[in-house]
Amino acid sequence: MATCDECGKHENLPYQCRRCGNTFCAEHRLPENHDCPGLSDWNDPSGVFDSGFDDSVQNRGSTSRSSGFADRLLGTGGPLGYFRGNMSYVFLGVMWITFALQYFIFPFLLGASPRSSLWQAAFVLSPGHIEYVWTWLTSIFAHGGFTHIAFNSIALYFFGPVVERYLSTKRFAALFFGAGIIAGLAQVFSTLLTVGPFGAGVVGASGAIMGVLGVLTVLNPNLKVYLYFIIPMPLWVLTFGFAAFSIVAGFGAAGSGLVGGNVAHLAHLAGLLVGLAYGVRVKDRVGVPNSLQFGRGGGGMGGGPGGPGGPGRRP
Repeated sequence: MATCDECGKHENLPYQCRRCGNTFCAEHRLPENHDCPGLSDWNDPSGVFDSGFDDSVQNRGSTSRSSGFADRLLGTGGPLGYFRGNMSYVFLGVMWITFALQYFIFPFLLGASPRSSLWQAAFVLSPGHIEYVWTWLTSIFAHGGFTHIAFNSIALYFFGPVVERYLSTKRFAALFFGAGIIAGLAQVFSTLLTVGPFGAGVVGASGAIMGVLGVLTVLNPNLKVYLYFIIPMPLWVLTFGFAAFSIVAGFGAAGSGLVGGNVAHLAHLAGLLVGLAYGVRVKDRVGVPNSLQFGRGGGGMGGGPGGPGGPGRRP
């Protein structure tokens, strides 16, 4: 007996979609009934119809060699098939691999401490070296300490798969990188304008995760989450409450200032705005259920972790 990944119903004779790899009941076996990512490939007939639901359906529509190769590579059973529908966990793994590089490999094997130029050039998006384009990406996965990565990991683990499921893996990856890069650049450009090229750089996935949270807030604003795993509240209260805190802390007279302290408030706000804007854009294109599931299988859950990841650190 298996559980439908769409509604949580127990099914004795489940159907598995070759396109997204998930398991469904008879009611949700068709691609359009579970918002299959294959629907976004409508110009690729084999990508939509050759999904394993009915082997009697054969479509000889012409497809490009490159798209066919990508389908074999990323499809279920392909060498990279795990990445389809699981990019949230891939990003989570990359975060911890980067953390090991930051605090174990670089310091002990390469002799590069966090204050060294090599360490900074590899992991930190700095206002003095914005031309180091690789740090636009590495700074998203790098973190300022264990607490920083722990909070971001919790948020990504719970919220990421939910958003990925309804956006598709490609859209989710684009959102994560887009929000993360824009958030980091917004922070360092503000530092460059106010302090100069010698101001603090930024690391952390907080901006990207705020983008994920922004999309989820648009798709299901009344989703119940638990602040610090204790205090229940609608997701929109948590999201905009955190945004208000960032505004007060980053811009208010009593706060640490736009570039002060150890928290990249502007990065949080920039990532959130990207997520909200993208959520509004795709809201009518993706299926939005009354309740969202955390993890695969089981019924819809109203509970969740306590809010967004830890602050975007300034090393």
